[in-house]
Amino acid sequence: MARRILAVDDDALLRRSLAFNLERSGFNVQTAANAEDALEISRQIQPDLIILDIGLPGMDGLEALRQLRDGMGIPVILLTARRRELDEVLGLELGADDYVTKPFDFDVLLAHIKAVLRRTHSGGANPPETERSVQAGDLFIDPDAHSVRIAAKELDLSPREFDLLYALARHADRVVATEELLAQVWGAEFEGQPQVVYVHIRWLREKIEIDPMNPKRILTIRARGYKYVTQEA
Repeated sequence: MARRILAVDDDALLRRSLAFNLERSGFNVQTAANAEDALEISRQIQPDLIILDIGLPGMDGLEALRQLRDGMGIPVILLTARRRELDEVLGLELGADDYVTKPFDFDVLLAHIKAVLRRTHSGGANPPETERSVQAGDLFIDPDAHSVRIAAKELDLSPREFDLLYALARHADRVVATEELLAQVWGAEFEGQPQVVYVHIRWLREKIEIDPMNPKRILTIRARGYKYVTQEA
């Protein structure tokens, strides 16, 4: 069955272009010109993914994103004409799965769509078959059960938080380059977009550090990447 995509933008020409190209690529597409209509359509059809413009009239895309993530859990790719990184990072912190900056090439957008659908409908990246459970001091990760424990306490992590921590813990006490984390956890489509790593590192620290502002487990190694530091029980 074709995946259902809802494209939300107040530019009628862009909506038609998106609908045409997405349908030609094998998707079932609906469109909306504003956030209010998008929310109503989403309640009715529960799309597999939403392409959502930030700069909408009335309710803007970031407020719509809050409601979509809180109530429906639908994957969202933000479209933004604002080139300030703040908008992009804010969108990711609110729960967007990805963003694409206007103007964009459709093939680039299509690659991002396929990557998000692949991650969200397959439960995230799968660790290699030869690398299964990881023990790093008081941290234990079981990929088969998709569980993480620190000092016997179970943690509630999103799929990408899980994959990011797994990638770091597999190389505990060694530096893992930001580009390597991007490739392992997000895939080649995210090359050159380190801010997704920054945001998810921040989220991870909030869940595993006693003081996220003064981390002891996940350290930033300036100009190189990140290191998970083993903490003994």
